[in-house]
Amino acid sequence: ISAAVLPALLYFAAVWIGINAFAERHDRKGLAPEDQPALRSVVNTTLFFAVPFTVLLERMFIGGYTPQYAACVAILVAVLMLFVDAQLTFSWSQTWDRLQAVFLTARQQIAMTASIILCASIVIGVLGQIGLGVKITSLILSSSASAVWLALLLTALACLIFGMEVPTTAAYVICVSVAGPALQSLGLPPLQAMMLGIGLYLIPLAMIANPDLIVLASVPGAAVASALKVGIGLAAISYGIIALKVMTLRVVPVAVGLAVLFVPLDILGA
Repeated sequence: ISAAVLPALLYFAAVWIGINAFAERHDRKGLAPEDQPALRSVVNTTLFFAVPFTVLLERMFIGGYTPQYAACVAILVAVLMLFVDAQLTFSWSQTWDRLQAVFLTARQQIAMTASIILCASIVIGVLGQIGLGVKITSLILSSSASAVWLALLLTALACLIFGMEVPTTAAYVICVSVAGPALQSLGLPPLQAMMLGIGLYLIPLAMIANPDLIVLASVPGAAVASALKVGIGLAAISYGIIALKVMTLRVVPVAVGLAVLFVPLDILGA
């Protein structure tokens, strides 16, 4: 979690800056003061939702329990909090409405998550049965000549290919099972191998690497925003071009330069 704090803060900061810049460019204004919720109501709601998360962190880091046990305790606390509101008052009608909303939302989210994990497990099982995962691992190791930088480039290419037309979560699971062992065998710690080596920057971009997949990638966003798929697709193209341009202009030259510098040294040292 400590390794993910800074990227998480940078992500939300980038989202805030992007939304603010978009609003200024298109002259979008915020809610009028009379339409804004009361500060006390916002604080009470925030604290109300922060209790299960606090229990989760306390059970893991202070209590020393496993993440599975801590998650079960946090879920139990969240269920108990359904029976009271932010003012700690109980109402049968409010509790019944909340339970209905919880069951409906949980059904939708579990179905989506379970389908993604199931599809990823099917792909991983097929790769294991035909031996393609082992072949890709050995191919990365043999082609890179045990050079870490070249192995990272090959892993990034594999992530870009395996991530096409696959949700980010499923693509990450597939890439971890295929390319993770190769990077760990080269001496990279698991955190670096899974985060840096697997290429979390390339896996989401793989959905829009192929123009035919842009509409498919924009369908979930269009459903959430209740917007037209064409408009969301055009927005995805604009953002994707920027992301690919940044990677091409900044990341790729640095990676290639480091590979040209260190690969011969690694080969000679081997």
